Amino acid sequence: MATMQERAELHKTIWKIANDLRGSVDGWEFKAYVLGSIFYRFISENICDYIHQLMKEAGQPDFDYASISDEMAGNIRQKMVEEKGYFILPSQLFQNVVKNCEKDENLNERLTAIFRSIEASAVGTPSEDDLRGLFSDFTVDSASLGSTVIKRNQLLAKVLQTVAQMELGSKYNDTDNDTFGDTYEFLMQMYASQAGKSGGEFFTPQQVSELLARLASYNNPNIQKVYDPACGSGSLLLKFAKTIGKENPNLKYFGQEINPTTYNLCRINMFLHNVNYDNFDIRLEDTLLKPQHMQDAPFDAIVSNPPYSLKWEGKDNTILINDERYAPAGVLAPKSAADLAFTMHMLWHLSEQGTAAIVEFPGVLYRGGDEKKIRQYLIKNNYVDTVIQLPANLFFGVGIATCIIVLKKSAKTDANVLFIDASKLFQKDGNKNVLLSEHQDKIMELFVNRKDEQYLAKLVKNDEILENDANLSVSSYVEQEDTREVIDIKEVNSKLEKLVAEGNELNKKNCGDYK
Repeated sequence: MATMQERAELHKTIWKIANDLRGSVDGWEFKAYVLGSIFYRFISENICDYIHQLMKEAGQPDFDYASISDEMAGNIRQKMVEEKGYFILPSQLFQNVVKNCEKDENLNERLTAIFRSIEASAVGTPSEDDLRGLFSDFTVDSASLGSTVIKRNQLLAKVLQTVAQMELGSKYNDTDNDTFGDTYEFLMQMYASQAGKSGGEFFTPQQVSELLARLASYNNPNIQKVYDPACGSGSLLLKFAKTIGKENPNLKYFGQEINPTTYNLCRINMFLHNVNYDNFDIRLEDTLLKPQHMQDAPFDAIVSNPPYSLKWEGKDNTILINDERYAPAGVLAPKSAADLAFTMHMLWHLSEQGTAAIVEFPGVLYRGGDEKKIRQYLIKNNYVDTVIQLPANLFFGVGIATCIIVLKKSAKTDANVLFIDASKLFQKDGNKNVLLSEHQDKIMELFVNRKDEQYLAKLVKNDEILENDANLSVSSYVEQEDTREVIDIKEVNSKLEKLVAEGNELNKKNCGDYK
């Protein structure tokens, strides 16, 4: 397993290569080629590792799948699709294509045919939805890659060769080796940071993802299914793969995403973290209007960073007020801000003993109108467990200080809400703030202890909150530390008297010299 220093050096090298490689192509657009090539390499090596493992167990340790004929490989197609969810012919493997890619005048057509073949291998099987369209953003004929087919093929060949040279060694059964998935997430983070607001729509910073996963999984030992209704590239869900997933290989991951490109990134991310196709179910659709996982609910853990103040149909859609997800509150979230619609959606999907940790836009904590009525519903039914004020400038493209709301149902043991002010728990990193591990640990300590701590935490009764307009803003309950410098009046007066005396002496001397 690579050390932190080795990993940092690898990331630094990969990012430089990715930037140098793209030339004049926009980085946000170019990500599809770098990330798609990493995925293509991974599934090629992964299926080879899997086959080699099977052949080794069958007494043929020297079997090399990449070197056999396509005709011979056809005998194991069905088995591979059943177990891995896809199939790749030896001639279509990344390692075989990259050997001659520089001289391949038809590289663009070859790649298109290979990607279609990989996706087609799953048609009519349980993995069909998981494979469909995975390479749709890898458009080999895009003019942005070059003005001619020759130039485009030259750049595509460079991408494949560069990805082939990356030190991303993977082994089928090495659960500690997550270099592919780690590198993929690093690149997504870097592309997101450059893309600003649009990048923030698909990637949640890793330290925030880690905190949400820790909150949702604390004292929740029987997690079998995790869910994110606005899953982006899947970074939140996959934090469970690195913790609970190692102890429970049958953990199921459910997510929904409205953006096709991001939907593809999420499914690819699942494969790259060695989550088998039958252990994840990611759907493309509008969560608020067309939820895809109601038949799979309830979920033991829910983590999400839904879009802030998203416009939605709200009252204009007369069906929604009777939707079983929203109806219990008696009102709908405003058309101009669907934040609490996502919250109600997640509450409906949460199991009785489960925990949901949701990033929220701060305005939903204190605004009036229908949002106040939804908060009253949540508080009266004792669903709000904790509200955490995060530092500002943690997210890509968003400078505001967001918050986390933790929801529970029967798992909650008191009629209070814990307010945590973590707004000062961060470290500057360039133009962003980051939550270091010690900051996360402190937040978790406050969360677990569930008691008052001056300037940091306050436990408040539900009735008191309801009397305060159902205001859930942390600053309304946690005392703010006065960091202004204390002025010692006596010391100031003493210094002033000394300065006056020195001034008088100086005047006397100057007057004497003048005479």
